[in-house]
Amino acid sequence: MTDTVNDTVTDRLRHALTDVFALAYLGLCAALLIWALAVTLTDDSGESMAGVIPLLATAPAGLVLFWLPDHLSMLVLSVALGALVNATVIGWCARTLRR
Repeated sequence: MTDTVNDTVTDRLRHALTDVFALAYLGLCAALLIWALAVTLTDDSGESMAGVIPLLATAPAGLVLFWLPDHLSMLVLSVALGALVNATVIGWCARTLRR
């Protein structure tokens, strides 16, 4: 019985994350993250606030993980996981509205 439940959950996740709107959102978040990393790494003053833009794009899920230890990899992790959570919600909403 648990195999049926797991298949249903994974099928729902696959359908939600392969939706056009969810993929567009993931692409936008990836582009914002790449831009923020490029600006931050090339800034010599160390005062770049470019990392705020991808965090705001993945709010609220991205902001929850932002309180992890201060390191560049934690910014990438919080944006990536926040984008996945939000993309799942966007895909689920788009699929539900199409029905």
